[in-house]
Amino acid sequence: MSSTVIDIENLSKLYRLGQVSSKTLTHDFNRWFAKVRGKEDPYAKIGTENDRSVKTSDEYVWALQDVCFNVQQGDVLGIIGSNGAGKSTLLKLLSRVTSPSKGNIKVKGRIASLLEVGTGFHPELTGKENVFLNGAILGMTKNEIKRKFDEIVDFAGVAKYIETPVKRYSSGMYVRLAFAVAAYLESEILILDEVLAVGDAEFQKKCMGKMGDVAHNEGRTVLFVSHNLFAVSEICNKGLLMVNGRVSHSGPIAQTIDKYLKGGTSHSEIYLIKNKGIDWIGIPNRDNLTNCKPNDEISIDVSLFVKNLNMSGVFIDFNVFNENNENVVHSRSNWIGFTFDTKSNTPINLTYKIIAPQLAAGKYFLSVNIYQGNDVLLYVTNIEAFNINANNYFGSSIFLDGVNAITVPPFTISRNN
Repeated sequence: MSSTVIDIENLSKLYRLGQVSSKTLTHDFNRWFAKVRGKEDPYAKIGTENDRSVKTSDEYVWALQDVCFNVQQGDVLGIIGSNGAGKSTLLKLLSRVTSPSKGNIKVKGRIASLLEVGTGFHPELTGKENVFLNGAILGMTKNEIKRKFDEIVDFAGVAKYIETPVKRYSSGMYVRLAFAVAAYLESEILILDEVLAVGDAEFQKKCMGKMGDVAHNEGRTVLFVSHNLFAVSEICNKGLLMVNGRVSHSGPIAQTIDKYLKGGTSHSEIYLIKNKGIDWIGIPNRDNLTNCKPNDEISIDVSLFVKNLNMSGVFIDFNVFNENNENVVHSRSNWIGFTFDTKSNTPINLTYKIIAPQLAAGKYFLSVNIYQGNDVLLYVTNIEAFNINANNYFGSSIFLDGVNAITVPPFTISRNN
């Protein structure tokens, strides 16, 4: 019978914008004075929601606000959401890297965390010394760590460098050893943040296998943050969807991923880089792309508007993602010699044609990047673009080998004005 190992109640984290530290002497005194009088933190009453798309003059922002959920022993919880939704902040609070502004965290068992490359490692110590240091922090004896040491080194594949200071490791070697330490040392709860983002395909496959083994065979609990929805769906049995610092949905992982993807443009992210002067308008013909067939030529109209800017040699970069967030089509207009010039206060209408893409049935999402040389002018991602109908699709889909396989079918791009 499973038992609750993590219980989160009304968890919130408040940050002060534009400051190295969120605290000043005045704020510390005000908080202390409120506490001794039994009053609420005065700064807990202010601050805006963590929505990056809305400009605000407020000094404070809630990175997390009123987060409530619990995790059962043996669960593999996938935490998903757009960049800046609060996923990493949540894991830092659970790992006690930072403290909450409000709310309670109840944890039953020891936690091993891999939050980013280098977390928990001392750069001047060797790989071997860092293994023993991490084990000691988790409360393990030297003999217990020795019993696990060979397995850790074998999994990480860094035997040749285990006596070398980790500051000389590549990022891939670093994360290999860090994951092996977190996975093999005897903690009851394993917390992983984007562990698959660094490392080759072989290592990613080993990680996924080990995470499944940790949860299903050892009965340990895993919290896993990743933008790789395929990996999340393969590994996790429960899901938590974060939106603007709040829990939007929790439940079975397939249902949670579906909720995230069905958000369509509500989860799209648009970045006007350095105020470069190009606005995203949208895809005018999207309603006509709901019933495509696998071998159809897919034409996507893109509308932009140039404000106060004259440029030459501008090109556009397209990426098409499937429902598992796998990049299945990547093409740049400059690859086929297509660039264009812009004029101030002028619309730009482009048509992107993917010729016989042979895509499997399902929804597809588009990211659009506008470049001038190496300078990014606009970045738009996760726009629901088109749908491939399941009818008559047998034998026409492509097979992608690897987590980030990319195909570049024939394509054309034309300017319509």
